[in-house]
Amino acid sequence: MSLNEVFKAIADPTRREILSLLRQRPMTAGEIAERFDLSKPSISHHLNQLKEADLIFGERAGTSITYHLNLTVFEELVTSLVDLWKGAPHAPDVQK
Repeated sequence: MSLNEVFKAIADPTRREILSLLRQRPMTAGEIAERFDLSKPSISHHLNQLKEADLIFGERAGTSITYHLNLTVFEELVTSLVDLWKGAPHAPDVQK
């Protein structure tokens, strides 16, 4: 997992909404597309960005792909953010 890819993926509001939908349940690309006023190629592009960041994965069943959240990556992301926070220098006290 590259943090840069993850941050790039979640920077887009459409992709964040897709992640929110997948938190509710796994969905096919068609089910996801029904929730947006976007073309299917646009939805496919967003899904590919999320897959490249390992935030989602697809399971093929015949001609259909069902997308799921990759919770392992979210756990790694949270751990990385906590580690960054712990390592961040404390803001200096402001003296008046």
